[in-house]
Amino acid sequence: MLPVGDEGTPPSRGLPIVNLSIIAICIVAFLLQLMFGADLSVAAYGTVPYEITHGVDLGPSCNFCQTPQALINFPVYVTLLTSMFMHASWLHIGGNMLFLYIFGDNVEDAMGHIGYAIFYLLCGMVANAAQIFTGPDSTIPGVGASGAIAGVMAAYLVMFPQARVRVLAGYYGIIRVPAIFMLGLWFVTQLISGVGSIAPSSSTGAGGGVAYWAHVGGFVAGLLLVWVFRRRDVARAY
Repeated sequence: MLPVGDEGTPPSRGLPIVNLSIIAICIVAFLLQLMFGADLSVAAYGTVPYEITHGVDLGPSCNFCQTPQALINFPVYVTLLTSMFMHASWLHIGGNMLFLYIFGDNVEDAMGHIGYAIFYLLCGMVANAAQIFTGPDSTIPGVGASGAIAGVMAAYLVMFPQARVRVLAGYYGIIRVPAIFMLGLWFVTQLISGVGSIAPSSSTGAGGGVAYWAHVGGFVAGLLLVWVFRRRDVARAY
């Protein structure tokens, strides 16, 4: 099911400038990746679990790049942040930005601009940490805003459980489903897929190129952090 909109949430009280800025940054970052070489950019600025757990920059020995240009001029731990604004393909960024556009504005409105920005970054960091934990020796770079967006979706679920999401459901066209059903089903799917991705022969903690544990980690972080970052005066109105 592909979401195309939502309804049943309080009207926004202002422009979601942080959410729109994140979308813009991700788009610009992806265009720069294409300009300077997608594989090189991913190798340099993506999160490589082995680099984080061992505190080294693999540089030319990375899976995606064979030149010294993959080395970066800052600590590898910064890639925990830079990777959150990068994507692997047009489909990857298109899907992520669609989800963020639909669910992020309401969450930002309920948290405030600064609170939402901090919340988003923390969820992304926890998501990266969860993926690293499941495959600490993996040398495959991870990129994408999916983990942070999973946290946004969790916050949306907590604050707007009665909302309905308009989804494109193949033959049936656009239908409306409860947000708690769609987002809950999404999380269960990610959790099952994450468990299935852990096998004795797997050293990546990922399945089919999808960082399921990052999604799970970001979602759980969102479920917990929403209680800290939602504004109490706004939350009462919901």
